[in-house]
Amino acid sequence: MIDFYYWPTPNGHKISIALEEFGLEYQVKSINILTGEQHNPAFVAISPNNRVPAIVDHDGPDGTQHAVFESGAIFLYLARKTGKFWPEDPVQQSLEIQWLFFQCANIGPMFGQCGHFRGYADEQVPYAIKRYSGEVQRLYGLVDRELARKEYITGDTYGIADMATYPWMHIKQQALHGVDLANFPNIARWIEAVEARPGVQRGMALMGKDLKVGNPSEEAKKAFFFRK
Repeated sequence: MIDFYYWPTPNGHKISIALEEFGLEYQVKSINILTGEQHNPAFVAISPNNRVPAIVDHDGPDGTQHAVFESGAIFLYLARKTGKFWPEDPVQQSLEIQWLFFQCANIGPMFGQCGHFRGYADEQVPYAIKRYSGEVQRLYGLVDRELARKEYITGDTYGIADMATYPWMHIKQQALHGVDLANFPNIARWIEAVEARPGVQRGMALMGKDLKVGNPSEEAKKAFFFRK
């Protein structure tokens, strides 16, 4: 059994999709980031950077309990644990790792900052909006060019890089980031293929009713954006 510390955010959805796709048994431990539950010491002991997602695997290495934080590390842990979505070919393994790291180091941070300054900041900061909106457009273009020659991000087979990237590019994120998918036809085709997967549908639906849409309250902003 895996305890899944989660809130329905793009990074949270990455792992809810993964758990469904890997077919693992898990129980959700919701961490309401809008009320500050991510700062509770018990959760910080599992996720030192007080961010969701995180997992605790009660059947970890050698049958011991093992905690994992950071979404990219969780992907690699689950892939190696199960052997699923983990190619035998070392070259293909390397490609999955490269594009997983690309998502964690580029798409997540840049898209997150874009969404913050476009949708949640208390004041309009034109330079920040231009900077991060431009990065989002650049990264969409990069992925679209890759998908012009491949069915999925790393080749002909769906894998963990696709699971990691999709939650940052689905329709609600496009609206927040000001992206017109008509400009990125290869991503549009890929999104349709990914969204058709039952595991993706279940992962994206997990606790969806609990996600607050729109601008957060001042209390939520304090809990989410400003507390150290």
